[in-house]
Amino acid sequence: MNIVVWKRTLLVAGVIASSALISPALAAKSDHHARRHFTHAREVQARHHVRHMASIRHAHGHRWGARSGQRQLAAARRLRNMTVERTGSATTSSLIAEARRYLGGNPTGWAHDWCGRFMNLVLERTGHRGTGSNFALSFARYRRRLSGPQVGALAVMARRGGGHVGVVSGVLANGDVRVISGNHGHKVAESIYRRGRILAFVLPTA
Repeated sequence: MNIVVWKRTLLVAGVIASSALISPALAAKSDHHARRHFTHAREVQARHHVRHMASIRHAHGHRWGARSGQRQLAAARRLRNMTVERTGSATTSSLIAEARRYLGGNPTGWAHDWCGRFMNLVLERTGHRGTGSNFALSFARYRRRLSGPQVGALAVMARRGGGHVGVVSGVLANGDVRVISGNHGHKVAESIYRRGRILAFVLPTA
C-alpha cells in the first residue's frame, strides 16, 4: 500500500514539474504570436495610410494643375488681346519717352484738372506747339485728326464735367488703348482706356 501511494506521489510530482516547464514555453510562444500579429497590423495600417496620402496628393495635383492651366490660359488670352508696342516716328517716340519720364509724379504743380497742362508741357518739351489752352477737349481740334488709334497719337476723352487727354503708348487688338496721361489718380500714370471713351485721336504733326 505504501509503495502504491509513493508511486502515485511521484507521478503527480512529475506531472506538476512537466506543467511548470511547459507553461513558460507556451506563454512565450503565445506572446511571440501576439507581437507578430500586432506588427503585421501596424504594417497594414501604414501601407493604407501611404496609399491614402498618395491618392490625396494625386487629386490635389490634378486640381493644382487645372488651376495653373487656367492661369496660363488667362495670361495667354491677355497676351493675345495685346499688340506689341509699335515703334513710331521720332516725333511720336519722343512724346512717349518724355511723358514716361514723369510717371508717378506731377510736373505741373497744379492740384486740379491738369491733364491738359501736362500734355502741353510734354509737347513743348519735345519741340511742339501746344494748343494754347489747358482744357483737355481743346486737343480734339489739335493738328491732324486720325481715323483710329495709333501709337504716339494723342487720345482725347470725354468725362463728366470735362475731358481727359494723354498720349497713346499701345493699342490692343480690340481697339482699346494704353495711354500715358496726367491727373490719373492725381499723378502721371499709364493705363488702359476703352475705345468707346475716345472722342478723337490726333497727331502733333501737320
